[in-house]
Amino acid sequence: MRAVLTWRDKAEQCVYDLAFKPDGTQLILAAGNRLLVYDTSDGTLLQPLKGHKDTVYCVAYAKDGKRFASGSADKSVIIWTSKLEGILKYTHNDSIQCVSYNPVTHQLASCSSSDFGLWSPEQKSVSKHKSSSKITCCSWTNDGQYLALGMFNGVISIRNKNGEEKVKIERPGGSLSPVWSICWNPSREEHNDILAVADWGQKLSFYQLSGKQIGKDRSLNFDPCCISYFTKGEYILLGGSDKQVSLFTKDGVRLGTVGEQNSWVWTCKVKPDSNYVVVGCQDGTISFYQLIFSTVHGLYKDRYAYRDSMTDVIVQHLITEQKVRIKCKELVKKIAIYKNRLAIQLPEKILIYELYSDDSLDMRYRVKEKIVRKFECNLLVVCADHIILCQEKRLQCLSFSGVKEREWQMESLIRYIKVIGGPPGREGLLVGLKNGQILKIFVDSLFAIVLLKQATAVRCLDMSASRNKLAVVDENDTCLVYDIHTKELLFQEPNANSVAWNTQCEDMLCFSGGGYLNIKASTFPVHQQKLQGFVVGYNGSRIFCLHAFSMSAVEVPQSAPMYQYLDRKMFREAYQIACLGVTDTDWRELAMEALEGLEFETAKKAFTRVQDLRYLELINSIEERKKRGETNNDLFLADVFSYQGKFHEAAKLYKRSGHENLALDMYTDLRMFEYAKDFLGSGDPKETKMLITKQADWARNTNEPKAAVEMYISAGEHGKAIAISGDHGWVDTLIDIARKLDKAEREPLLMCAHYFKKLDNPGYAAETYLKIGDLKSLVQLHVETQRWDEAFALGEKHPEFKDDIYVPYAQWLAESDRFEEAQKAFHKAGRQGEAVRVLEQLTHNAVVESRFNDAAYYYWMLSMQCLDIAQDPAQKDVMLGKFHHFQHLAELYHGYHAIQRYTEEPFSFHLPETLFNISRFLLHSLTKDTPLGISKVNTLFTLAKQSKALGAYKLARHAYDKLRGLQTPARFQKSIELGSLTIRSKPFHDSELSRGSRSAPPQCPGWPCLHLVLGAPPRAHPFWNWLVTRQQIYSECLQLSLCPGPPSSNPTSRCLFHSPLLQAQSGDLASDRSRFKSQLPHFLGFQLCGMGMRLVAFPREAVRRSEPAWGIHLAQSREHGDW
Repeated sequence: MRAVLTWRDKAEQCVYDLAFKPDGTQLILAAGNRLLVYDTSDGTLLQPLKGHKDTVYCVAYAKDGKRFASGSADKSVIIWTSKLEGILKYTHNDSIQCVSYNPVTHQLASCSSSDFGLWSPEQKSVSKHKSSSKITCCSWTNDGQYLALGMFNGVISIRNKNGEEKVKIERPGGSLSPVWSICWNPSREEHNDILAVADWGQKLSFYQLSGKQIGKDRSLNFDPCCISYFTKGEYILLGGSDKQVSLFTKDGVRLGTVGEQNSWVWTCKVKPDSNYVVVGCQDGTISFYQLIFSTVHGLYKDRYAYRDSMTDVIVQHLITEQKVRIKCKELVKKIAIYKNRLAIQLPEKILIYELYSDDSLDMRYRVKEKIVRKFECNLLVVCADHIILCQEKRLQCLSFSGVKEREWQMESLIRYIKVIGGPPGREGLLVGLKNGQILKIFVDSLFAIVLLKQATAVRCLDMSASRNKLAVVDENDTCLVYDIHTKELLFQEPNANSVAWNTQCEDMLCFSGGGYLNIKASTFPVHQQKLQGFVVGYNGSRIFCLHAFSMSAVEVPQSAPMYQYLDRKMFREAYQIACLGVTDTDWRELAMEALEGLEFETAKKAFTRVQDLRYLELINSIEERKKRGETNNDLFLADVFSYQGKFHEAAKLYKRSGHENLALDMYTDLRMFEYAKDFLGSGDPKETKMLITKQADWARNTNEPKAAVEMYISAGEHGKAIAISGDHGWVDTLIDIARKLDKAEREPLLMCAHYFKKLDNPGYAAETYLKIGDLKSLVQLHVETQRWDEAFALGEKHPEFKDDIYVPYAQWLAESDRFEEAQKAFHKAGRQGEAVRVLEQLTHNAVVESRFNDAAYYYWMLSMQCLDIAQDPAQKDVMLGKFHHFQHLAELYHGYHAIQRYTEEPFSFHLPETLFNISRFLLHSLTKDTPLGISKVNTLFTLAKQSKALGAYKLARHAYDKLRGLQTPARFQKSIELGSLTIRSKPFHDSELSRGSRSAPPQCPGWPCLHLVLGAPPRAHPFWNWLVTRQQIYSECLQLSLCPGPPSSNPTSRCLFHSPLLQAQSGDLASDRSRFKSQLPHFLGFQLCGMGMRLVAFPREAVRRSEPAWGIHLAQSREHGDW
């Protein structure tokens, strides 16, 4: 810190107080009984103000700059405007000792020996409050909420803005330590309001708003008369009986003297927002000083150490921006940093710090050594094991223990010193003198080496990374660069105040000056950009600049020097510069330039940086070709131009190197067909065809299919033309192509036929198949389009396609629910087994889905199918057995359909007699295994219910007894239990109405009986139950006649029942499903046996009549099969 006197004046009387206008342009002094107004820029007295009759003790300016106030021994307070006019005056009972404006509300506090008053512009009167002692000083907090009063009895009273006391602080000395000056810290960065107190016990202390003291009292060794903070609160000014103004830190550490005076200092203040200080003395002297805070710092590569708050050292890592603060609690005079060492010079000692570890990012320091000794030096340098002190013309080398080991005496003043590295204990120093001499000194050597001498004084210097070049800034602001070995001046640049070599590149340096940063590569012109400050380091693409008191790392793209190397085709040097830091665009430009210059190694590295795999593949292919012995650079360069899009240049190089075919391929791939034609051979049809084909490909890809088709046809690529036409549905174009093609061109014709089928034009497809003679595909076409007539006609002419026609036809009929026709189709195709399997699957599905009527029909169809197959003698026995089995299942499922509907649905359309006969028939038919889906429980339940309803009590009891032995569903259990109970109340014989149906016992399925058939001898016959009523029998019997039967081997057989109206052959039934549906329900109790037998059926109308049911017994000869 250094104080420079700006101006000084002398008043006639003592200056007790002063105040700055908030904008700093005017200074108000209390001198004698007048106020003096000064211009702060040059110390001109603007105007004296008269208004007080006695000595003016205090003055204060409002923060808004509109008013200021003065207090005098005449017991009055005068309020003045900024135009220096008095506007208000009020009095106290005693002389006014101090005044202070509230920084927020602009309320004025005026203090006298016995009281203090509060005045504000909004109030007409002054509110006054008594004081227990003489008030000597006062100060408002930053938020204007509290007023601190310092008293002569050593008490500090903190009041709110209404004058009420909130906190009372008593100094240890009491009345022997009058509080003469107080001031609140104006810093807004502090978490608490801090009050600085200076008393005449010669102590400086600090308190919080709560009254708690911060730290310990600090001895001053003089009586303080005034205390004042800097605008930001970082420093404190103190003046008093020692006749000088001292500068302290905000923590009370003395830093130095601002200015020495000839008498007591009664007042001192800091100009707002500046480093200017004004001092008022007992003898009337007014001194205006400028404080200059010099930068104390040190830099080594990416570590920068600097002084902060005069007593702290901050070490900053310029790459990671990490910072660490080292608190010294004393004035820091010098700082030096080197590798892992940090030296800090304090007034009475030097501290040596070291890093905890060798990690380059470690920021933890610890004290290594202390040299407790006072040194006076201009410059301080630290090495691995030594401290170097610069004292004017002399350099001293001290060990860390403080022992002087060496000393060098120079011819002139030392202007610059820098450690340039070396092994520990043997480091080298670069020294610049005022006489222009530049020396190199090694710590372990007594002799200095003269590198060179120039005519002008050295201000700054630096040595390149390889120690081959030296850059010097002289006192004329000129940067001079020398070759160390030859002492030759390589170049010089004007307007330089500092210089630094790039630590990663030998030929690059930067220097600052005139508000510009200058970057110079080799001997190329300087590249400039605006930048304020001093260059202190240059590492890679980062330039470290010191501006004012802050160090910053500026990222500077190295594009300009890189392009300077590129312009001179110095690709390797340009690559080295680019490695320091350029943009991706610059990397690509470097790669392209190196590639065009056939510098493949540099180009490869540059393309790797931007991750351009396409160009890397090109470079690799060129390198492989060079390994194989290719040396034609024109061909390599042509490939490069083609990759860069310089196609015409590439074509010229291809032609010049004798590879016109490559130019043709290039233009063809680029779809630049007009240029490609220039490189066609002399009428080579293959090349012409190839060119047309590629042109057609391009037309197709650019959504011009019509043009592509025409080009493909002209090039003979019919397949591609057909594909495009087919995809776009152009039938006319396809048929034109198909008709023009020769029948030997099978593939394209098949493609045409495929698209005709896809586009639903079977006629054109058939025409195409006929053209190539593909009858099998034609048959498939007819089958797929279900054009059966054409398929049958083709099958008649070509029997080998019979299976290909009739099997799909039969499947189509089956899917269309035309099973009879499907059977015929399967027969024609010779696929009886498949027909049977289909019907079996349909039957099983119908049973599983409880569609028992459909199941009956399918079983009847199966029986008829088996009957047809039985005509084959080899399968007759098996098929007849299946025939009887399927017929029996058809009867069972058709009858169970009514039972299932009765038990599952709430209403039934069948009469009780019908349900009774159906259930009896089912019960007597289920003699062996019960077929899938048929429930004995449902059958017995129906029989029991209907028997009870019709009065067949014996049969009902029998049914209920049977049900008790079966597992019944829960929904039937209650009904069955109830029925079993109620049937016991019925008689043990059947009613008269039901006796006609009791021809046979209820549990006699298949019992033999004796029956005579027109004179035939008695024989045993099976017993059959029928599902019809008495009236139905009467109706049909009117049409029955006795007639002789067909010839029989049994002479005793005379005749059988025969109905001429309803005879049918089994083959006829198979052809009409509707006839089956209309007849089958009326003869389900009747067994059809043998081939060609006559069947008695009853008309549907008879079934609907509600007549009592009764059984008909038919006897069949077991030997002769006659009825």
